[in-house]
Amino acid sequence: MKTKTILMEKIKESVASVLPVSLIIFLLSFTICPLPNAVFISFIFSVFIMIFGMALFTLGVDKSMTPMGEHVGATMTKTKKVWIVALVSFFIGTLITASEPDLTVLAQKISAIDSQAFIWTVALGVGIFLLLAVFRIVFKIKLRYVLFISYGLVFLLAAFSSPSFLAIAFDAGGVTTGPLTVPFIMAMGVGISSISSDESDDSFGLMALCSVGPILAILVLGLIYDVGDVTQGKDALVDFLNSREFGMEFITALPHQLLEVAKGLFPVVIFFFIYQLIAGRVPKDQVLRLLIGVLYTYTGIVLFLTGANMGFLPVGQYMGETIAASPLKWILIPIGMLLGYFIVLAEPAIHVLEKQVEEVTAGSIPSRMLKFAMSIAVSIAVGLAMFRVFTGISILWFVGIGYAVALLLSFVVPEVFTSIAFDSGGVASGAMTSTFLMPLAIGATFAVGGNIMTDAFGVIAMVALLPPITVQILGLIYQIKLKIAEKEEALEAAANAGEVIELNPVFDETVEIPAHVTVEMPVYRDPQTNEEYPDIIEFTLPF
Repeated sequence: MKTKTILMEKIKESVASVLPVSLIIFLLSFTICPLPNAVFISFIFSVFIMIFGMALFTLGVDKSMTPMGEHVGATMTKTKKVWIVALVSFFIGTLITASEPDLTVLAQKISAIDSQAFIWTVALGVGIFLLLAVFRIVFKIKLRYVLFISYGLVFLLAAFSSPSFLAIAFDAGGVTTGPLTVPFIMAMGVGISSISSDESDDSFGLMALCSVGPILAILVLGLIYDVGDVTQGKDALVDFLNSREFGMEFITALPHQLLEVAKGLFPVVIFFFIYQLIAGRVPKDQVLRLLIGVLYTYTGIVLFLTGANMGFLPVGQYMGETIAASPLKWILIPIGMLLGYFIVLAEPAIHVLEKQVEEVTAGSIPSRMLKFAMSIAVSIAVGLAMFRVFTGISILWFVGIGYAVALLLSFVVPEVFTSIAFDSGGVASGAMTSTFLMPLAIGATFAVGGNIMTDAFGVIAMVALLPPITVQILGLIYQIKLKIAEKEEALEAAANAGEVIELNPVFDETVEIPAHVTVEMPVYRDPQTNEEYPDIIEFTLPF
């Protein structure tokens, strides 16, 4: 298929993703929350460049990041040398995370901790846990046990941490799995799994563990630092008098994003080409296609992030503050839930996860089903986050109960659903959460006079928390329906043909064949005696 045709399909997908949440904001701006002219115009412009940016990004991921990640994963485990696997995994995890734009945004909002110290602490946490995730695949350790131990350590450290540090730590676990990290690391998991295991679900779970590492790392850092308040107050709203000033606003914002994305993407690309020269060369005819794909990826994510920061960030902050300051402040909870339901569809990394899930599971877990579960999860998460803004309830209550439920569910659902569920939690909390939902919570917190560190921070953590629960509940429903369908099919087959049908061995189920069977037969007339045989025959099986 030609690139032009594929791009048009990607644009249609992007429109379907970005347009719903944009229409909701548009309607709110004409009803309960009128926007300043400059903010409104900037928002409308941003919607268009975000749609085109997401289309280019997803096209580029298919052509570059996914093939590169799979190549690294496959060749890494072929070496059969544990130290190479460990070194490469740690290096990739640390390098990509330190360059994530979302992580930089979070680091800049925290005082008392040097931003570089914060970034590299989070990056080291991801590097260590990516190494652990790769070893889990290689040695075929069940994900649920690793998660159980990891979150046990998280809550043990949380008991000794400052309340101001809890929300930041759990937020750090969400922002690390952004648009640059997800495509490469998830594809790397597919490559590793294809060499080291026969089970397709082993390719999932890397993002799940990469989300735990930063939480532990920041909680440890919290024992050293005394966290302060937010470095900056409300971000200044865009303001311009004419179209030329608006153009200058965009031109000024673009170089910053070009640099930030370059710092994240190009080291990964350089690392890949150096690695492939050492470990296994990519055919020359593929090199040019990879480079073109990298260019698509780079251009797409720059446009998307520029639009998100120029349009959605100021709108989120303004709406949060305006609605929370009005007599109708509690309406922010259902509004947040509605926005959360659709905003997850606009996350670039979500499209990467959906595509891989559908491919690896051969369509048994359709993307539509996964989208619905994640939309419900993020909707509830945003509603709870807005509730926290108004009530000041500690985030520890929510994450403690939430992860306990998620971990318990992991013991009663198929493992593939557990892996996908915890991966989806990290992937859901991406660029749109950082540039819209967090400013929405910050604006609301300013309006009600709350504590930014304990009340506004934590919205990213809430978005990362709920998908592991809803996707596993989906898996539980799927499992129950499959059992019922298999039993009905087996009983019907036994009744009609007397044959025993084996069920899916995953569920370790057997079917009891009834001893007395009734079989419907067509009416038969003997041509010689003219005697009619009955159309129902009853008999007893000899076993």
